[in-house]
Amino acid sequence: MRELALAALALLVAVAAVAITEHTRHHSTPAAERQGSYTAVAGSSGPAAFGRRTACGGIIRPDTIGVAHPTLPCGAKIFVTYGGATVLTQVIDRGPYVKGRAFDLTQAASEALGFEGVGRLRYAVALSYARPH
Repeated sequence: MRELALAALALLVAVAAVAITEHTRHHSTPAAERQGSYTAVAGSSGPAAFGRRTACGGIIRPDTIGVAHPTLPCGAKIFVTYGGATVLTQVIDRGPYVKGRAFDLTQAASEALGFEGVGRLRYAVALSYARPH
């Protein structure tokens, strides 16, 4: 029974990741709504993070799509692009705590992008979601 539940959960995460990636691909945001475009080194977190409380007050679940960043405010919306796929996500945690990395992606965000391990990606802050000064 447990294996069946885990298989169902894995299928749900995969379907959600594909749906989000496809939604973002077909509903791209004009460049005018993005604040610059930058490259950064990122890493991905795995199942060990599930159930952990984030610095922004949430709990990481298998379907959580988010990023950790040391200075962007909690809730800041970020477009992340890797290998032709783009997702709109948000800052949900602080980190990464590995020298040379600017972001950590949740496992669901990594899967939605086809991102594995450590690599260089593009990102942009979404202006329409930016907090006023």
